Amino acid sequence: IGENDYRYKGNADSCVSAKIKEVRILGFLDKMFNKKEKASDNTVCAPVCGMLIDLKDFPDEVFRAGIIGPGCGILPEGEVIRAPFKGTVAALPDSLHALGLQSDSGIELLIHVGIDTVTMEGKGFQALVKQGDTFEKGQKLLRFSKAEIEAAGFNTAVAVIVSNGAACGTVTT
Repeated sequence: IGENDYRYKGNADSCVSAKIKEVRILGFLDKMFNKKEKASDNTVCAPVCGMLIDLKDFPDEVFRAGIIGPGCGILPEGEVIRAPFKGTVAALPDSLHALGLQSDSGIELLIHVGIDTVTMEGKGFQALVKQGDTFEKGQKLLRFSKAEIEAAGFNTAVAVIVSNGAACGTVTT
């Protein structure tokens, strides 16, 4: 495990926390140090199991530069995107490679699976929700095939971006 990498198993209790006025990644460090922090209404759980990577190390220039917003990357071990909070599916493109989510507390989150996977036109992806659906934290939202993404020549890294990060305040990981 590198200096900026953390082995992280995402589930309903292991969380990436986003609070209005402060957005920070937590869960993996709290577990390492046996700290228990109760999730609030503004908590964003990790949407997929895997290795957490700092956004500055993300393998895509647009996300790495923070153009869309602050966040982190996850090198996925799993192949299911789960709801990181209770909310609504704000966007689901036909290519199924990304989800735009809005929490009930106003956090806007982009979950983008893979690099340049939009060109796969939905192959290797299965939506389990549709735009406009409401969901509960931990609910399965999207399945993807790492094997199909890799066979197409693409990186499987998942970007988790707070797209309204400026309204939320600072983001630390």
